[in-house]
Amino acid sequence: MTIPLDEAQVTVSAAQLRAVRDEMQRFLLEYRFGMQEIETKISILREEFQQMHDYNPIEHVSSRVKSPDSLVEKVGRKGIDPGFSSIRAHITDIAGVRVTCSFTADAYRLFDLLTQQDDVTVREVKDYIATPKANGYKSLHAIVEVPVFLSTGPVRVPVEVQFRTIAMDFWASLEHKIYYKYARQVPNRLIDDLKEAADTAAALDERMERLHRELHGPSGPTLRI
Repeated sequence: MTIPLDEAQVTVSAAQLRAVRDEMQRFLLEYRFGMQEIETKISILREEFQQMHDYNPIEHVSSRVKSPDSLVEKVGRKGIDPGFSSIRAHITDIAGVRVTCSFTADAYRLFDLLTQQDDVTVREVKDYIATPKANGYKSLHAIVEVPVFLSTGPVRVPVEVQFRTIAMDFWASLEHKIYYKYARQVPNRLIDDLKEAADTAAALDERMERLHRELHGPSGPTLRI
């Protein structure tokens, strides 16, 4: 038996839903602005390299802010209180920027150039280049905070920044597609093949970096910052 809702109940429910939607949009907007701050900093470095130096370590940059559905799914998976203050405290990868570099040394160099800026605060670093994950994943992850100046005042927003080489990025993209296709239930033979591919990608990075050093010298090209 269906119990009809009167017009007042429907109106209140719709208003509440709109209020929740608007609050979520405001919440995610801060992270979008924080992401854009990092993108601007990387863009400035990239343009300076292109204009002033004979070498640019940045191949390409991508970014994203988690969708509301993705954020809700992660909150539920981690058992986090769904309040915005709790989400802000416990989830630090709502906004993300990925910087793909030419060589491993460039990943560390760009990390230094970004995090040495006065308004950037480093909250956490996970160096999966020096210590890869068991499956072969390699990348340098940093959670940084940047100030975002709103009409209501400044807020500090965490942004996850990943630095990786072209080979690392290619492998990670392939691994993500395979895990998505198999709903994370990947056959063991493919897991073994992925690990072997990760080792091959790492060997390629080492070989290309060695050739790079032979071309530019042991210290690499000079980047006057």
